Amino acid sequence: MTSTTIRSVSQESRIFEPPEEFRAAAHLSSFDEYTRIYEESITDPEGFWMARALEELVWAKPPTRAIEWEPPHAKFFADGELNVSVNCLDRHLEAGKGSKTAIVFEGEPGDIRKITYQELADEVNRAANLLKRLGAKKGDRVGIYMGMVPEAAIAMLACARLGLIHTVIFGGFAVESIRDRLNDASARFVFTQDGLHRRGKAVPLKAQVDKALEQVASVEKVIVFKRTGQEVDWVDGRDLDWAEAMTGESTDCAPEIVDAEHPLFILYTSGTTGKPKGVLHTTGGYLLSVKLSARYVFDLKDDDLYWCTADIGWVTGHSYVVYGMFANAATVMMYEGAPNHPNEARFWEIIERHRVTIFYTAPTAIRAFIRWGDQHPKAHDLSSLRLLGSVGEPINPEAWVWYYETIGNGRCPIVDTWWQTETGSIMLSPIPGATPVKPGACSHPFFGVVPKIVNESGEEVPDGTGGLLVIEKPWPSMLRTLWGDDQRFRETYFDIFPGKYFTGDGARRDEDGFYWVMGRIDDVLNISGHRLGTAEIESCLVGHPYVAEAAAVGRPDELKGQSLVAFITLKEGLEAGAEVAAKLADHVSQEIGRFACPEEIRFAHALPKTRSGKIVRRLLTKLAAGEELGGDMSTLEDPSVLDELKKKGY
Repeated sequence: MTSTTIRSVSQESRIFEPPEEFRAAAHLSSFDEYTRIYEESITDPEGFWMARALEELVWAKPPTRAIEWEPPHAKFFADGELNVSVNCLDRHLEAGKGSKTAIVFEGEPGDIRKITYQELADEVNRAANLLKRLGAKKGDRVGIYMGMVPEAAIAMLACARLGLIHTVIFGGFAVESIRDRLNDASARFVFTQDGLHRRGKAVPLKAQVDKALEQVASVEKVIVFKRTGQEVDWVDGRDLDWAEAMTGESTDCAPEIVDAEHPLFILYTSGTTGKPKGVLHTTGGYLLSVKLSARYVFDLKDDDLYWCTADIGWVTGHSYVVYGMFANAATVMMYEGAPNHPNEARFWEIIERHRVTIFYTAPTAIRAFIRWGDQHPKAHDLSSLRLLGSVGEPINPEAWVWYYETIGNGRCPIVDTWWQTETGSIMLSPIPGATPVKPGACSHPFFGVVPKIVNESGEEVPDGTGGLLVIEKPWPSMLRTLWGDDQRFRETYFDIFPGKYFTGDGARRDEDGFYWVMGRIDDVLNISGHRLGTAEIESCLVGHPYVAEAAAVGRPDELKGQSLVAFITLKEGLEAGAEVAAKLADHVSQEIGRFACPEEIRFAHALPKTRSGKIVRRLLTKLAAGEELGGDMSTLEDPSVLDELKKKGY
């Protein structure tokens, strides 16, 4: 890091208050009420978290203390004992909610399933009994390489029932990534499926697992859910058919009671190069954080149908598709396929067909919706929606306003959430009935979260000044370590600012107390002495009426240190060319300043993204620098866009 702070160039003064009708029925209905609870959570964290733990969770042995903090290691409710699946299933059955729908599933081909809490509990117990029969013991690791099908959630909850540690591997990862994760975790068992449906094709999954296991010695059994019916190789003695293996297993399975700090899951965060970072989350604190944040951030009600579009393989799928939702007895929508198959209206068709009430998606997806055109959402009845959410990266104000007006019809609050794999749960977000919002700001901290914006010396910077985002105090769902590599855990997150968690993000707090995340510090550009967050430059570009999506990266420049290269996707019907590039450069010059103008602008019909919607910035950085593109490309949604982007820009 250099000795200068990050320059913040965004200015946003529009404030949207919660709609009165929403506020009147919300769990929290005033900013004063939010402030009172928040102040309690940071002035008396021991009392606050202990009271919530005893109120919210079912304990086999209630804890007597809340927090143990010896930086960088935290423990929450360490002398308490519980089971996650009991909190997500059994307690709801005992409360008479067995007939309530837990999952509404729609496959890409159009098949629909509805699973009640009783049916979900029965399937979880069958899967847990199967694992027990195969010899699984508390603390064993289990790999899950599946698509967005209910069986993925069943596998996760079955692991939790037995005190097994699951590691879910995104179904878009290639052989090397599967191999590295299974080896690092020393997994004994793997859940997978023959394939998944994606854009009308049956994408192979088991074949990927088979190749990976050629270099994994620890895996003993592979349990295969047959989803697509495609041909797969079979290893006798190792592979089991999900349906056949579950037949005859009892729907009763005694839960394994574990202490609150027992590991629940490992989730790997690295890309396709280098040793994966296995972020470790434990049981009691994680479950409490995701349950509370899910209820208050999404204002969950008993009759809601909640849809988070994140894949099960990412932390959003863990926290806000599975654990946080089932802990609240919510009804969850799951969709298997692509958002534009068979056409760009698929998401809006799903919302209309099932009467979805809460919709939580990524800014990348929102910008794709904008590019595809307003005619698609406008052709469908979206009146069931009452709350919208954003997750995964900063959302630019123009995309926020489009989301608010076009999808929410100006009546649905938007919760723009900031959090990370490492944080486990939402850290910064509006509370929809209580918090006024500004487009593009992730608003205020959730209960117990103490954010600070600091310079490289760890000193707080003035409001309105960009800096580095750190979290001062421990919170229940924070990562405990990196699996098998505590030294790397210390160096990555706590050695830079001793005693504080370093997020790796740039941010600012404005004069009204709103927090703005400006993107990864790794994505900060140093142009002629100006340190600029790429998120703000991209937001400026997307603010132009021609632009659907933008990504900004730096390339080495002898004079400036770095120069800016912008990769642009235009809205439908617009032609790329020098004239359009000049207009976009002029727009940046007027909105930010000439120092932030792109040196080069390249156009394509799309940007390189993973199937989860993440822009693969390492490829754009190499393209900008004229380097050869190396590494695994198998996670890309559409590799053909790279050929377009290789062409010289304007």
